[in-house]
Amino acid sequence: MGIFRALPVCLLLISMWVMPVVGRAAPDLWAELQSRGVLRWGNDAEGGAPYIYHDPAHPEILTGFEVDLAAALAAQLHLQSQFVQNNWDMLIPALRQGGSIDIILAGLERSPENLAKVAMSRPYFFFAQQLVVRTGTPVVHELDGLQGKRIGVLSGTASQHLAEAQGGLQVKVYQDNVNYFRDLEVGRLDAVLTDTPIAHAYLAGNTKLMPAGPPFARGTYAIAVRHQDAALLEVLNTALGSLIADGTLERIYTRYGLWNGDQTALVDWKETGQVGEQHRSTLREWTTYLPLLLNGAITTVWVTCCGMALAVAWGLVLALTRLEAPAPFRWAAIAYIEVFRGTPLLLQIYFLYFGLAQQFGLRLPAGAAAVISLGLNYAANEAENYRAGLQAVPRGQSEAAAALGMSRWLALRRVLLPQAFRISLPSITNDFIAMFKDSSIVSVIALVELTKQYQIRAIDTGDYVGLGLMTAGIYFAMSYTASLGARWLERRLHHDPR
Repeated sequence: MGIFRALPVCLLLISMWVMPVVGRAAPDLWAELQSRGVLRWGNDAEGGAPYIYHDPAHPEILTGFEVDLAAALAAQLHLQSQFVQNNWDMLIPALRQGGSIDIILAGLERSPENLAKVAMSRPYFFFAQQLVVRTGTPVVHELDGLQGKRIGVLSGTASQHLAEAQGGLQVKVYQDNVNYFRDLEVGRLDAVLTDTPIAHAYLAGNTKLMPAGPPFARGTYAIAVRHQDAALLEVLNTALGSLIADGTLERIYTRYGLWNGDQTALVDWKETGQVGEQHRSTLREWTTYLPLLLNGAITTVWVTCCGMALAVAWGLVLALTRLEAPAPFRWAAIAYIEVFRGTPLLLQIYFLYFGLAQQFGLRLPAGAAAVISLGLNYAANEAENYRAGLQAVPRGQSEAAAALGMSRWLALRRVLLPQAFRISLPSITNDFIAMFKDSSIVSVIALVELTKQYQIRAIDTGDYVGLGLMTAGIYFAMSYTASLGARWLERRLHHDPR
């Protein structure tokens, strides 16, 4: 009852703290930047050439045309340029949240979708879409010629929107500009749809890939700021205009082989009006978005169930090898367990999916690589769960089995393992539930599971709360169902000794 009496007081104190914050006007970011003397610009160094990448001759140095542009822009504003690393598809949420970055300078399209979320400067680059295929592939000039084919795109880009709007394509969504080209080279993809600067950088000197048809669907890159930072947007536009007029932009783009006739239109570009910030409630539109999330959940379920089946089976082999096998096999099992428990799951996924294809030509499908990676990783945990269960079985059980004339393996199969499994079941169930959540990491190899589907749709709509509640509800339903199944199995395996 004390808690309920204190609740009104707590709510009053919270409201007294929150209301002044809500009512306070947004701070003038441009004035803050002048005081701070530093312009923090967000980008993703994983994006690669020609935007931002590490100089091969000096790996500690970042280079790229957007790095140079950020430095020139900061100099125009009499500020220092400070790069802030952020995942590409989380740049807009990071900007809107505030506190970590002041602007986004990261090849962000000046599109109606982005303008609904952030304010954007005048363009600093004109680009287009380019289809890329393997050399020797039958000539394809447009998306219509790829019906039923697998096509790689970067998450949250115009390429993804175009490919999904086309229909009839197997769209594979990637988080960086490098891995879809690698998958295209080894035959996991039939084509890549990407921006012309990316195609220019990765096709240079690459005899395995070639452009398919001319560029199309032209667009522009612009700098993003928050809608409330109107003063900062104005000075950015002025600074960009100066860089265009004095030839600085042309010199930067020429340095990276990007200057072309399209860029001359930067001089005469005219603002057609910003789109006001828009808020959408996906909870009101749940009939549209819930099926999309459930579609991602299907991938989560089958990857998790198959991965756990592999982990349980292989973990049992490892546990028995560690406890019962001769010394060399025992040491090998211990080494396996320690290595797989001691290295990140993400590293293991990259090794299996990209490393094996690159070094040995073993091209695992994304689904197979995800299941094998999760299974091999979790097998190390299951081996320890089984070992703990076997060692928890009273010694008298083994002695009784031996007195009845059972061989060691028969005793394990009939007496020890059933009891050990019953003891280990709660830990195995916990790992099964944990794998539902860890399966989200397979999105790095272009599997769109539940968390990735949530991320894609939240970026599109800007509604992280509504979609988050639906996603959390789906995860809870899956996890709780697994818990109920485990409890049922525990009751079935339970034998009352009385």
